[in-house]
Amino acid sequence: MSRAQRVVIASAMAVALMIAGCAKAPRLDPAPGEQLADRVVVVKSAHTLTLYARGQILKTYKVALGRGPAGPKDHQGDHKTPEGDYILDQKNAKSRFHLALHVSYPNAADRQRAQREGRDPGGAIMVHGVAWGFGWLSSLQRAIDWTDGCIAVSNPEIEEIWRLVPVGTSIEIKP
Repeated sequence: MSRAQRVVIASAMAVALMIAGCAKAPRLDPAPGEQLADRVVVVKSAHTLTLYARGQILKTYKVALGRGPAGPKDHQGDHKTPEGDYILDQKNAKSRFHLALHVSYPNAADRQRAQREGRDPGGAIMVHGVAWGFGWLSSLQRAIDWTDGCIAVSNPEIEEIWRLVPVGTSIEIKP
């Protein structure tokens, strides 16, 4: 590569970094009076995540799921997304997937089933964005199921979900 080509590439990278640095930080706290979700429903067969408030739909998102075969999560490493009733019990702003909301999997039934089968039920199931550095894939990431059992949305969508879904909100994951 010539010196002139290196200068052009370095200049382009500098401009890109300046533009990225000027990007407005996402608003992660609800606006005054903004309607918050009190229930989240994921329908795996439709690849959707829907936020509800008092029985009314607030917003629906298309999602990518676990890359494992159909059916509920059985054990650690099966790459399946769980099915059942859970709680979004914590938020992780330092996730390697932009932002993440932890799903309370495994529940008591999941643990009992895994114990009967002599397996580890697994854990660390999240609703999350795209991995840091891959935000440019945000809208494309739904084209295939790619997670290890999590529920993935674009980075702008996880910022909105983060803002609208308080810790303690129920999440139902349906087949």
